[in-house]
Amino acid sequence: MQKKSQFASNSLTEHLFRGAIGLALLWYAIEIAAPYPFASLGLGIVTLVVFRGCPICWTIGLFETIYLTYARIKNRVSYLRSSKSSPR
Repeated sequence: MQKKSQFASNSLTEHLFRGAIGLALLWYAIEIAAPYPFASLGLGIVTLVVFRGCPICWTIGLFETIYLTYARIKNRVSYLRSSKSSPR
C-alpha cells in the first residue's frame, strides 16, 4: 500500500470537513476584504492552513485520500477472502 502524502487525510470525512471549513473561510475572507483588509488577510492565511496549501493542493489531497481509502478497503477484502479460503 502506498504511503500517505502531506495532502491526503486519514479519512474522507475529515478531508471533506476540512474542505467545507476552508471554503467557508475563503468566502468570508473575500466578503470582508473591502471593509476589513487585514482581517481578510488573516482569514486567507487560516484558509491556507486548513486547505494544507492552495485549493488545488486540497483537490490533490482529495484524490489521494479517495485512492488510499479504496486501497485500504481492497486490501481488507482480499485479506478476508484469502483467510476464508485457507484451511485451518
